[in-house]
Amino acid sequence: MIRKPGRRRAAAHALDAALDDVELASARAALAQGRWQAARTLLAHTGDDWDLRGHRVTVLALEPYCAAWANDWLLAEPDSADAAVLLALAQVRRALRGKEKAVRAREACRSAAALAPADPTPWLGLLMLEHTVGAGEEVVHLFGEVRARHPDHHHAHHLMVARLAERRADVGPDPLHEVYDFANWAAEQAPADSPLAILPVVAHAERYRVLATTGHEPPDPAASGHWTGRRARQVMKAAFDWWLEWEHEGHPRRLVDLNFLAHAKVCEGRGAEAAALFHRIGEHPTPAPWSYPDRDPYPAFRAARDTALGTA
Repeated sequence: MIRKPGRRRAAAHALDAALDDVELASARAALAQGRWQAARTLLAHTGDDWDLRGHRVTVLALEPYCAAWANDWLLAEPDSADAAVLLALAQVRRALRGKEKAVRAREACRSAAALAPADPTPWLGLLMLEHTVGAGEEVVHLFGEVRARHPDHHHAHHLMVARLAERRADVGPDPLHEVYDFANWAAEQAPADSPLAILPVVAHAERYRVLATTGHEPPDPAASGHWTGRRARQVMKAAFDWWLEWEHEGHPRRLVDLNFLAHAKVCEGRGAEAAALFHRIGEHPTPAPWSYPDRDPYPAFRAARDTALGTA
């Protein structure tokens, strides 16, 4: 599998995984100090909003000592599904950093899934793990487990697009590549107000990452014809028109979509449309796609934003 490129030199505050979730940021700060009760309250209030729950758990799990604090919580409350899910995702993060055995992370996810059968989040953890280290068949199976519990799961669809984009990495540009079919299918299957409408744009960026990494596209995405073909223009227009109509402000990962869409508009040379998106993004850039194929994401974001807004 192709590794996701992107350097890690940007300032942490500039690439905050919590995005604009103030409650999440507060609970994360408390968890970093060992006060897991704030995470307990946060997840209890999150309930079964599965996209919000997935976002919050995966961000909390990034804390370096999250696994230790979640384990303390689980010892205090052995039947807590929230504690089990947080521990599972923390173990996944550790496994992906090479600090935990993958088998232990898998066991933790399956234990959490047994405590909360309706929750897609433990399966999201397994998908995150196998997306990086697993076989294609297992990835597809786990994606199916997530969709069985929440058919429009945002994070899971993004993971599948990134993985599918890596298939047939060496064949060069192909407008009929399967990642485009998958993204179009998912967008069509989703409700009209679902941010999965942006998924074809995500697929286009992920395929660019693969093509640029293998030398089939230039390393500067704005210099690539990948964004200006007929199919690409149709995809970008449909996604931008959807955003103008719906402006779906309540989704916890909407800023991920807006970053992908702003990046696409920059690469397409549509500065005015990009500027509108940058106004909505504010100070919440995301590593993907600004790091593609191998750039410092925050400087790339700032340069693109300054150009679009005329403040360069």
